[in-house]
Amino acid sequence: MKKKIITIERQYGSGGSVIGKLTAEKLGINCYNRQILEMTAERCGIAAEHLETAEENVPTSFLYSLLMSANPARSMEDNLPLSDKVFLMESRIINEIAESENSFVLVGRCGSYVLEDKGCFSVYIYSPIEERIKRAINEYGIPENKAENIMKKADKRRETFYNVNTGRLWQDKDQYSLCLNSSELGDELCAEIIVKAYNEYNKKF
Repeated sequence: MKKKIITIERQYGSGGSVIGKLTAEKLGINCYNRQILEMTAERCGIAAEHLETAEENVPTSFLYSLLMSANPARSMEDNLPLSDKVFLMESRIINEIAESENSFVLVGRCGSYVLEDKGCFSVYIYSPIEERIKRAINEYGIPENKAENIMKKADKRRETFYNVNTGRLWQDKDQYSLCLNSSELGDELCAEIIVKAYNEYNKKF
C-alpha cells in the first residue's frame, strides 16, 4: 500500500513537532499537531488545555463530570472515561482528514495506529535525555530545575496514552518505518531524511 501520510511519534524535547512542521513544508502538505486536540475540544465542549492530561484522569474526575454535565443526553460512548472518549473522537477527526486530504503530516495522537489501514509512513523521533533537557530549557523556556521532571512527566503521559489505546509499546522502534536521533542529526536533516525516505518508499508502488 502506498504510504501517503506521515505520522510522527516523539519524545518530549526531541523536536518532533518542529521536524513534523519542516517535513510538511518541504513536501507542501499540511501538518496537524495540536489542531487535532483543539478540534476534539470543540466537539466535546471543553477547553483544549483540559484535554491534554486526559490520560491521567479517571472517570470520577472533575473533567469527566464536566464532560457529562455538558452532554446530558449521554450515549454508551459518552459514559466512557474521558481518556477513551478523547481517543475515539481524535481518531474520528484524524480519519476525516485522511478522507479529505491525499497527504499530510500528523504529529502524535497515536497516528501510526489510527491510520495503519490507510497506509502511513511512521516515524519515531528520539534523543538522549541530556539533549532533551537542554532543548526544554533553551527553546521551550522551561526552568532548569524543573526541566527533567517536566520532560519525564510528558513522556509518561504520551507513553501511557499510546500504550493503553493501541495495545502496543510507544518506544518499540520495530513498529516504525523510520527512527531518527534528532540530537545527532539536527531538525533540518531529520526532515530531509524523512522526505527522502518517504519519496523513495513511494516510488516502489
